[in-house]
Amino acid sequence: MSHYSKATFFTSAPDIRHLKQNDGIEVAFAGRSNAGKSSALNTLTRQKNLARTSKTPGRTQLINVFELDETRRLVDLPGYGYAKVPLAMKEKWQKSLGEYLQQRKCLKGLVVLMDIRHPFKDLDQQLIQWAVDGQLPVLALLTKADKLKSGKRKAQLLMAREAALAFCGDVTVHTFSSLNRHGLPELERTLDEWFGYIEPKTEDITFDDL
Repeated sequence: MSHYSKATFFTSAPDIRHLKQNDGIEVAFAGRSNAGKSSALNTLTRQKNLARTSKTPGRTQLINVFELDETRRLVDLPGYGYAKVPLAMKEKWQKSLGEYLQQRKCLKGLVVLMDIRHPFKDLDQQLIQWAVDGQLPVLALLTKADKLKSGKRKAQLLMAREAALAFCGDVTVHTFSSLNRHGLPELERTLDEWFGYIEPKTEDITFDDL
């Protein structure tokens, strides 16, 4: 049984002042609205409805926390970058997202999810650059990989890795699909290291996740 299948809903909060513990280990999932965060969390935890999914971008308005055990938590952060919401609401989401990333001491890793067809837009790059500057480990997860055929998927992955190397350096990039679980082992391996389930290892760029 996967560690992540034990995940249970813990709490929702509009900002970090309403979150309880700031100890243990948290790994956060962030991304543009409709990048597939909730679907990825459901796939990771083998639960269809742990994280709410919607065809309407911007559905995740709160910081949602899921507990793996007494010291480990997964966090679903508000989506960013979606234009069709009131400006005041967008600014509130952005503020709560920024405060969490900058002030949450128990945060040990950040998964940034991006549609494989549109990776590393400006807001994605800003978020990743901030995390890297703060020495926070980042996994860039290229979602909806099932939308592309194998050759195009490989080309997009290589292009994304080159782009990440150019603008921020040490960022791991993998492809992922919630539909067919492509890339799930690579995601779990990274999270296992961050949560301390396994010893970290130096990762070489290979083609095993293409």
